[in-house]
Amino acid sequence: MWLLADTATSTDAATSSKAVDSLTRAQQHAQGQLSEWVATIQHLWQTHGITFLVNLACAALIFFLGRFGAKLLTRFIGRLMEISRVDAMLVSFLTNLIYMLLLTVVVMAALERLGISTTSLTAVLAAAGFAIGMALQGSLGNFAAGIMLIIFKPFKVGDSVEAGGTKGIVEQILIFNTIMRTSDNVCVVIPNNAITGGNIINYDANATRRIDLVIGCSYSDDLKAVKAFLAKLLEQDSRILKTPAPSVSIAALADFSVNFEVRPWVKTTDFGAVRSDLMERIKVGFDERGFTIPCPVPDIVVHTTPPATKAA
Repeated sequence: MWLLADTATSTDAATSSKAVDSLTRAQQHAQGQLSEWVATIQHLWQTHGITFLVNLACAALIFFLGRFGAKLLTRFIGRLMEISRVDAMLVSFLTNLIYMLLLTVVVMAALERLGISTTSLTAVLAAAGFAIGMALQGSLGNFAAGIMLIIFKPFKVGDSVEAGGTKGIVEQILIFNTIMRTSDNVCVVIPNNAITGGNIINYDANATRRIDLVIGCSYSDDLKAVKAFLAKLLEQDSRILKTPAPSVSIAALADFSVNFEVRPWVKTTDFGAVRSDLMERIKVGFDERGFTIPCPVPDIVVHTTPPATKAA
C-alpha cells in the first residue's frame, strides 16, 4: 500500500512538472513574439516613421482644406443659381449633391496621399452607381424631367395647363412628379417624364388670349344685320380689348348656314367668363331680332303598302 502511494505521488509530481514546463515555454514563446512585433514596429518607425507622419499630416491638410474649399464652392454655385432665379428646392438639392461629390473627391485624394490605393474603391463605387442607376431607371428619368421643368419653367404653380394627358391647375412641381387639380377638384399626380415626353399646353403663359367662336345664321337672314349685331355686341363688352381689335367675318357658306367667325381678344383671366357670356348674349340677341341659328332637321318618310286584294 505504501508502494502504491509513493507511485501516485511521483506521477502527480511529474504531471505538475510537465504543466509548469509547458506554461513556461508558452510564456517564452509569447515574449518572443512580442519582442519580434516590437522590433518590427521599431524598424518600420525608424525606416518609414517620418514619412508616415508627413503623409498623415498632408492627408489631414488635404482633407480639411478640401472640405473648406468644397463648402465655399458650393455656396458660390448656390448664390449664382439664386441670382439666376432657379427654384429654391432645386438649388438646395443641387448644392447638397455638388458638396457630396466634391467631398468624395477630397477624401479619395487624402487616401491617395496616405498611400492607400483608391482604384478598387473607385471601381466598387462605379459598379454600385451603375446597379443603382439600372434599378432606378424610371425614377431617374422622372428626376431628370423634374430638373428640366424647374429650370426651363414651361409652366408655374397656378397655371392652367394640359400635359401628361391631364388638363387642370398646377398645384405643385416636385422633383419626381407634378401635382395638378382638375376642374372637378380631383388631385392628379403625374410623373414628370410623362409631362416632358409630350406636348405641354399652357393656357396662362400669355397675358391675353383670343376667343374663337363660329356663329351660324340662316341663308334667309340679313347678313349685314347679323354682322352689325355681332360687331356691336363685341363693342359693348368692356372686357374685350381694343388692341388687337376684335373681328367679325364670314368664314364659310356651309350646307345649312352661313358661318361667321367672331374673334375678340381678352385678358387671359377673363377668357372663360367672356366666352360664356358672349354665347349667351348671341343666342338671346338672335331670338329678339328674329335671326335663325339653323340646325339639321331630319325628314322622316313613311312608305305605306296598300293591302292586298283577295281574289274573287
